[in-house]
Amino acid sequence: MCNKHLMLVLIILAFNLAVAADSGLETPRGGGGLRDRPQRDVPCRHHQEYPHDNICCLNCPAGTYVKSACTSAHERGTCENCDFDTYTEHDNGLPQCLKCTKCRPDQQTVARCTHTQNTECQCKAGRFCAPDQACEICKKCTICKDDEVKVRNCTTTSNTECKRRESTSSNKSGTITAVAVAGVLVSIAAPIVIVAVFRRKKNFIAGQDSQNPSEMEKVAVDSVSSLSYEEMQNKLNGRLCDSPHHPLLMQAQADDDLPCKKLVPLNGDKSLTDCFSYFEELDVHLHNRFFRHIGLNENAIKNRENLQPEDRVHHLLNVWREKVGMKASINDLIAALLLLNQRLSAENIIAKAISEGHFEYEENQPREELQF
Repeated sequence: MCNKHLMLVLIILAFNLAVAADSGLETPRGGGGLRDRPQRDVPCRHHQEYPHDNICCLNCPAGTYVKSACTSAHERGTCENCDFDTYTEHDNGLPQCLKCTKCRPDQQTVARCTHTQNTECQCKAGRFCAPDQACEICKKCTICKDDEVKVRNCTTTSNTECKRRESTSSNKSGTITAVAVAGVLVSIAAPIVIVAVFRRKKNFIAGQDSQNPSEMEKVAVDSVSSLSYEEMQNKLNGRLCDSPHHPLLMQAQADDDLPCKKLVPLNGDKSLTDCFSYFEELDVHLHNRFFRHIGLNENAIKNRENLQPEDRVHHLLNVWREKVGMKASINDLIAALLLLNQRLSAENIIAKAISEGHFEYEENQPREELQF
């Protein structure tokens, strides 16, 4: 009887094994489990684990990376600290740390890079970059015009806001009064100035033969400084080197480095504006005198005193170009530098303007001497 029962059990067991084989099911063998499942099916915990070799390993902490993964599920492998100039901000399963960002020349560093934080950069003073735009370059802040008032200052993330100044009756009456007073003063001073100039010219002609060369040079320099801007333009535009008697240029005449021919643009008005940055090398202590020489008034100069030196040069040169219009010429700017004895700066600017393809020498120009 027992043999019959044993035989029945064996038959049932054999039948179950046969059914399992036909249905494709596998019986557990050798402690299999997660390792026998495809890696995409491994359910790792988000932000806590990462998949590796069909198992889940715990993330390495911020400031480190995974040097070698774990060999048992839900354990942490070997983590290594980030090297210099690299970082990881969060727990991670990265095989290496991320490279620290380098701030661009038009930006300044707000926070240096650490093992757990990337570099923070922002635009330098006088420049901005809107956060809703791709910040590939920091733009220069707008300067409000003379007929505008500032509504909001420029920040690192927003431009200056300006609005047109509203004219009032008091302003109009004040302007009329100022014009009337200026007219009276001019009518009083004009005869005195005319008499003084006449006497000075007469004394100069009478004593011309008896003066030594150094005295003659002094009178010539005084004559140049007393010229109006328009007269200085007419006399010095592109022909400074043509006069061997010009006291400020006698040194330059002994050299062949400084061109005696006028510079002509190769790309129209763009040639001039492209060269404005070259004038940034001018000594900041000479800025006011230089801009007075090219005809800018004191208000225009003082309104830009709060700018960085290079930005101030660029803005004031644009003001000068708008004021002069089509007559704006790099030769006038070079002439002003030479009158300030800034020969080296003049030579450098001319060399850059020619080498960069903005200007060239004008050929076959008639040579005229200055008449003082």
